Amino acid sequence: MYGVDGRKFQRQYKNSISNFKNWEQKSHAEEWMLYPQNLSERLSLDEVALSDGELYTVLTSKNAKGKKGSIVAIIKRNKK
Repeated sequence: MYGVDGRKFQRQYKNSISNFKNWEQKSHAEEWMLYPQNLSERLSLDEVALSDGELYTVLTSKNAKGKKGSIVAIIKRNKK
């Protein structure tokens, strides 16, 4: 966005607009996140490897077809 200080916008979003301070999953979000409202009878399980040995298991709902509401859970794992 032209003329907007990106760092300032990031702080404002995190500290006020997003309601991050009151997020119910904040205490464990670095290890796992769960979205039970997205749970369905048809699920997919995938592993995603990022840099520096980060490995995540991702559970998604096939009913959402990859769109909004598809993520059911994300679990961080240690790559061995």
